[in-house]
Amino acid sequence: MRLYEVTVTTAADGSATAYAPSAGKCRGLLEAIQYEKVDFADGVDFTITDEVTGESLWTDTNVNASEIVRPRAAVADQAGAARLYAAGGTAVAEKIAIVSRIKLVIAQGGNVKSGKFRLHIG
Repeated sequence: MRLYEVTVTTAADGSATAYAPSAGKCRGLLEAIQYEKVDFADGVDFTITDEVTGESLWTDTNVNASEIVRPRAAVADQAGAARLYAAGGTAVAEKIAIVSRIKLVIAQGGNVKSGKFRLHIG
């Protein structure tokens, strides 16, 4: 497993864009994303996506504390129909494949404030 850490610091307007890794690409399955609140303002918003595909990995708003998520994507069959555990059952989800950089976009983070993200790629 590889761990990509990135500390994101906002501009005066509370916004920032960062990438993990800063150069090169991530390759593997996304296991988890950990956000560590350093001094971002309460109510920070972030959108984390695959830089090439634009696939959403984690979007959260009005965040006030550190947290960790394990994002998963819905699975479909070859016809595009949702895979279910049983007829009419619970949707199946799998880890998200990453083959590019991960883009982190911050809003409402406060004037020159920072937060740390750890991306676990298997």
